[in-house]
Amino acid sequence: MKRELRLSLLLGGSFLAAYFVPWSAPPVQKALAEAFLLLQDYAREHVLTCLVPALFIAGGIAAFVSQASVIRYLGHGARKAVAYGVASVAGTVLAVCSCTVLPLFAGIYTRGAGLGPATTFLYSGPAINVLAITLTARVLGPSLGLARAIGAVVFSIAIGLAMHILFRKEEQAKADAAAAQPEPPPPARALWKTAVLFALMIAVLVVANWGRPAGVTVTVRDGTAVSGTRAGEDASSLLVVPEGGTEIVALPKAEIAGVEYRPSVYTTFWRYRYAVAGALLVVLLVLLPFWVGREEGGAWARSTWDCALLILPYLFGGVLVAGFLLGRPGEDALIPARWVEAAVGGNSWLSCAVASVAGACMYFATLTEVPILHGLLGSGMGQGPALALLLAGPALSLPSMLVIRRVLGTKKTGVFILLVVVLSTLAGKLYGTVRGG
Repeated sequence: MKRELRLSLLLGGSFLAAYFVPWSAPPVQKALAEAFLLLQDYAREHVLTCLVPALFIAGGIAAFVSQASVIRYLGHGARKAVAYGVASVAGTVLAVCSCTVLPLFAGIYTRGAGLGPATTFLYSGPAINVLAITLTARVLGPSLGLARAIGAVVFSIAIGLAMHILFRKEEQAKADAAAAQPEPPPPARALWKTAVLFALMIAVLVVANWGRPAGVTVTVRDGTAVSGTRAGEDASSLLVVPEGGTEIVALPKAEIAGVEYRPSVYTTFWRYRYAVAGALLVVLLVLLPFWVGREEGGAWARSTWDCALLILPYLFGGVLVAGFLLGRPGEDALIPARWVEAAVGGNSWLSCAVASVAGACMYFATLTEVPILHGLLGSGMGQGPALALLLAGPALSLPSMLVIRRVLGTKKTGVFILLVVVLSTLAGKLYGTVRGG
């Protein structure tokens, strides 16, 4: 019955959209173009290097890790200090966006992790990103960077504990059902071999997505050179904060003749990141025939495919919706950026709430939130709403909401979103009051 109702609503909504939406109007056509351009950007920048490795890791969790092990360390009855401590700092290692963390979250939750630790990991994965926090401090100011770092760690644990308390009866029933399951057979290989396999998969994910160096010199076609800190990019420009300055300079990509990064070990590693990731992948592929049997390998492939079917339709659909409504960074779509700018001035409760909701709905690729915030601050955004958006934005987006609902259900997803928005609003208001502007 539910399936038939959903199908009826989908058909009815499609008919109403086809009949009433003025598709030939320039604003709607621009929004449609932005929807598919954002999806293209996501496909080019994130699917192969971020999402595909994350899907294989999630499939590996289902195939290689026993449910008993997940429950023991991350389940309803696990030691809180261990479960929440590990989940809350996961982002410092992974440094992934709100969409890439979804397969990993789905993998540990469906395998038996408690709702509290799982949602702590879901928030912390994209929020506790050392590179993003460092860039925030460099470009937007040390106090905002510090506030973001503290808020992200505290929020991840607070949200997880709140979800655990609010749904403890359901979690207890889930734990009791898992305890009633028969003991799994002993693992087919030594524990250290499984750990090596996962370490290699995580290393491929992390290395392939290694953040760009901050120090940069950009040469423009007229011979002008701009040296400073790379602050990200939007649809048409590379954004740089010149040395000794505080304002971001937008350098049109069409006019850039060359980009040189400041020499360092970090820069060298970044230049060869794909070679290193490829070498790690080769080691993984060499080990697999010796350490993973054919039946277990088949289970891994099926689990990875099932995870992809669970996540990808909602994720891609969500990216299209986000692009249609809000566009890519630096580009307007159906909802003009000036509407958001006009609503987040000052440090009022309303401006902080609007910033939290807007941040939760927008799709932020890793590090794109910093130049967006810099532009909004220059347009009159208060310090409080800026922090609210930084705390809500990277952890949530329209695409991630759709996938989270698919995994957790409507009620738990609604509570999770509400907790993120409310806590971000409170933190923004407090920070804005302390800063006084």
